Amino acid sequence: MADERTFIMIKPDGVQRGLVGNIISRFESRGYQLIAMKFQLATKQILEKHYEEHISKPFFPSLLKFMLSGPVVPMVWQGKDVVKQGRAMLGQTNPLTSAPGTIRGDFGIVMQKNLVHGSDSVESAKREIAIWFQDSELTHWKPAQNAWIYE
Repeated sequence: MADERTFIMIKPDGVQRGLVGNIISRFESRGYQLIAMKFQLATKQILEKHYEEHISKPFFPSLLKFMLSGPVVPMVWQGKDVVKQGRAMLGQTNPLTSAPGTIRGDFGIVMQKNLVHGSDSVESAKREIAIWFQDSELTHWKPAQNAWIYE
């Protein structure tokens, strides 16, 4: 099994709308392995680290306010090409341009409430995972279904 990892986070709107199970189910159904997950209120400090490239942008204060408005579900998923495929499963950042069948395309309407975050590269995934999880929180296990998914 490939051990590439990605960081996926269900944002406050996804939690409030009761989409957590649906989003997790899509990754599980695809064959990806969940190796870490939390349910928490994000802190300003964590969000500033996570979105550090956006701090100086005009939209950052509203992004920060939104991300602090309710609980989030940060997760780590593992599997072959999971960063690229995870982004494809999420859909375009703007839900109105996301294809049907993607998470944002099926459940989102406005860009400011686009339900989920997904790492955009393997490097970003490593950085984001380290912000939200300690190494000891990443579970190492071998799902029985791997033989049916991977060669």
